[in-house]
Amino acid sequence: MRVPIEWLHEYCRPELDTTALADRLAMTGTEVERIEHHGVRELEMFVVGTVLAATQHPDADRLRVCLVDIGAGEPTQIVCGAPNVAAGQTVAVAKPGSVMPDGTRLKVAKLRGQESNGMILAEDEVAIGTEHDGIMVLSDDGDGPPPGTPLERVLPIATEVLELEITPNRPDCLGIYGVAREVHAATGAPLAAPPWAHDPGSSGELDAVTVTVECPDLCPRFTARAFEDVKIGPSPRWLKARLMAAGQRPISNVVDITNYVMLVTGQPLHAFDLDRIAGAQLTVRRAHPGEQAQTLDGQTRTLDEQMVLIADSDGPTSIAGVMGGARSEVAPTTTRVLMEAANWRGDNIHRTSLRLGLRSEASTRFEKQLQPEQAMEAQALATSLMVELCGARLLPGTVDIGGPGPDPKTIRLRDAHVTRLLGVEVPRERCAEILHALEFESFLAPDGLDVSVPAFRRADVTREADLIEEVARLGALERLPSTLPSRHGAWGRLTPRQRLRRRASDALAAQGLHEIVSWSFVGPDLGQRLRMGEGRAVELENPMSGEQSQLRTTLLGGLLDTGRRNRARGAGAVRLFEAGAVYLPGENALPAEPYHVGALLSGAVRPATWRDPAPAAADFFAVKGVLAGMLDALRVDWTAEATSEPEPFLHPGRAARITIGGEAAGWIGEIHPQVAAGWDWSEPVAAFEIDLDAVAQRIDVPRYRNVTGFPEVREDLAVIVAESVSAAEVLAVVRRSGAPLLLGAEVFDVYRDAERIGAGNVSLALRLTFAATDRTLTDEEVAAKRRKIAAALADQLQGRVRDS
Repeated sequence: MRVPIEWLHEYCRPELDTTALADRLAMTGTEVERIEHHGVRELEMFVVGTVLAATQHPDADRLRVCLVDIGAGEPTQIVCGAPNVAAGQTVAVAKPGSVMPDGTRLKVAKLRGQESNGMILAEDEVAIGTEHDGIMVLSDDGDGPPPGTPLERVLPIATEVLELEITPNRPDCLGIYGVAREVHAATGAPLAAPPWAHDPGSSGELDAVTVTVECPDLCPRFTARAFEDVKIGPSPRWLKARLMAAGQRPISNVVDITNYVMLVTGQPLHAFDLDRIAGAQLTVRRAHPGEQAQTLDGQTRTLDEQMVLIADSDGPTSIAGVMGGARSEVAPTTTRVLMEAANWRGDNIHRTSLRLGLRSEASTRFEKQLQPEQAMEAQALATSLMVELCGARLLPGTVDIGGPGPDPKTIRLRDAHVTRLLGVEVPRERCAEILHALEFESFLAPDGLDVSVPAFRRADVTREADLIEEVARLGALERLPSTLPSRHGAWGRLTPRQRLRRRASDALAAQGLHEIVSWSFVGPDLGQRLRMGEGRAVELENPMSGEQSQLRTTLLGGLLDTGRRNRARGAGAVRLFEAGAVYLPGENALPAEPYHVGALLSGAVRPATWRDPAPAAADFFAVKGVLAGMLDALRVDWTAEATSEPEPFLHPGRAARITIGGEAAGWIGEIHPQVAAGWDWSEPVAAFEIDLDAVAQRIDVPRYRNVTGFPEVREDLAVIVAESVSAAEVLAVVRRSGAPLLLGAEVFDVYRDAERIGAGNVSLALRLTFAATDRTLTDEEVAAKRRKIAAALADQLQGRVRDS
């Protein structure tokens, strides 16, 4: 919502500058996104001038050399290209040094050899309109402002604009007067009477048109008034300037009136050409399935039976609450206008707008549920402007179907509850003062106030706590003391699952990985990009966009997206991790939400140094080391097992399945080159993803044992096994057969030689550590364990101990 300060000051002018006002609004619940400047700068450089002479440029057919009196003594020469410039006109002039709306600073220039000391201005050159074909003529007969008068006294050429973020529960603040009401309550500045206070219209039957409402549940109120002798033309400059500052484009006086009234009151209107309404009758009804309507943007929309339209005898004329129809729009030849202001059910307008992919200023307001009373407020203001600006003659009578909304609701505001909820006492008189400023009526009650809720807050304020919120935001929050909540023997601590998640993140961060947080929403093409096919995913009923229409089933997509974004911005090595829920379709209505941790590595595994100018690139073993650091910190017994059917997005032969306690818990490996290419990756990318909920079920309880004071015995053992046997299998056999004296076993070398150990074989060099807690081991005890290990290898893996 754009609120021009100049417009706001018509209704409420606080003694605050714009920055202070923005701070005050923010502190009382109205979020101010930014403050913008609309129009020109260096206002002293824009003045009123009188054209003394306008002669043809000697070297250009479309230019004229003008002598202009700008109140500076000697006339100023300005070269002008407008076809309507003439002697005797009062015009707007920008002197050299002026700053235009686009930031350009005007300089003395030469146009085809003639010096030009400024510019005679058109509307668009001071951002108060869109007209550029001719200059603004302030007066033709010499009775305009005297030369040298500051232009800001004549035209609204500059204003600051508050860009507000209005919450869905406050549609009343989608109108300038509603914002003025908030400013009045927040600052105490006087509030002018509402611009609809005087209604020149009359009640009774309107003979010019017949209106029928067939769906009162979707249209609580429909009002209309008719005007004759309407003169279509441009709006006055003050109205154009306000529309431009508020982000609207001026079109014609009738259309501009509908937009102006909407911006003031928050209630959208629509103007029909009364002569183009077939049969002089309108029907508000649900659309027929497949029925079509052509809207003002020239598009033909196909409707369904839950959408509401306004139709005449020939069919649909507009889509209710969203956009008017092209068939009955106001044209330059229009002389009779029917002004409609209706109230629609908000959720139905929201659904219609989404289904049609058509959002408008009207639908943005209606979907937040305006109140029936606002329709007649808008009608009253529109009627005054139609008569004033269009020379229109108002026909007697008003269509008013549905009437005002329900009677105001009265809510008891108890003094004790105000104090209990806020923790600070707010006097009853102060509560009444705040609520009165917001146009709530209040009456004394034995224990507080009986408060009557105004119509425009009917949907928002429904209970006592809502009234206390109003009192708090305007009169108590700034006085609330800093306190701690009451605690009666309570204490806070992380749950075991929360501690596990935090330890996992800390372990990855300690290894130099950067945590990311990506969207839980993904596009329907992610499965194809990851070579997963048309896998099942949870579809969103109301997605923000087509690219975010599903819930993620893996963290890998977000990691790859973020990695590509970092690489595109110059990051050489990428080390990322993410922890969060994924969503898997289940048998119940709600999806399963396991908590996963994933990591992605690419580029050098460590920074280059003079001793190591080309460090190794991240690969399967680099990411496995990161995974080991995390799982070891979580104290779980895990293994990485080779699999003949890895995940489709992993490189065959460079992938493994992670098991914990014998159960699958995730995957690890290098990303398939075809998948990596889809994210513009030409170098190896390694990643893993683990189900932390599965890890939580298999965490080993730490058990402590005495550290032996007796010496260890370290021996090396070379074992020949088939290439198909993994090192993990060898170590598992060695550890089982060497227990309990075997404290450690690790592979420190791999050797292949077809002639010496046979083709298809591999020799693994193992380092074994033996020790006992109660004695020094003898050579015979160690030798016996070696023989047992050798026998187990031969029996279980067909391996043999290598002698040399």
